[in-house]
Amino acid sequence: MSWTVGFVNALAQAEVDALPVDMQTRFLRISRMIESRGLLAVHEPYVKHLTGKLWEMRMTGQDGIARSIYVAASGQRVVVLRTFVKKTQKTPPRELEMALMRLKELKE
Repeated sequence: MSWTVGFVNALAQAEVDALPVDMQTRFLRISRMIESRGLLAVHEPYVKHLTGKLWEMRMTGQDGIARSIYVAASGQRVVVLRTFVKKTQKTPPRELEMALMRLKELKE
């Protein structure tokens, strides 16, 4: 069974669509790597563990860096919860809070 990458809701997908084109391309590249190789075969610099169940896809582009926070869900699915352009070295706590709020949507 192969992996799939999806979004928790339309807003999470719109966040990826709002990224600059080069970062969208990198998001698609990482997503395709996960789908073709499996989540366990993809490591840094493409993905990194944040805390608990939360992981991040790491995209860079001409306009800076962006992150997509995701979780591994049942049925070999990756669910993207939040995508944002990063302005500081550390992931802002409000971004983690937003991802955790959206994770609750997934469980309901």
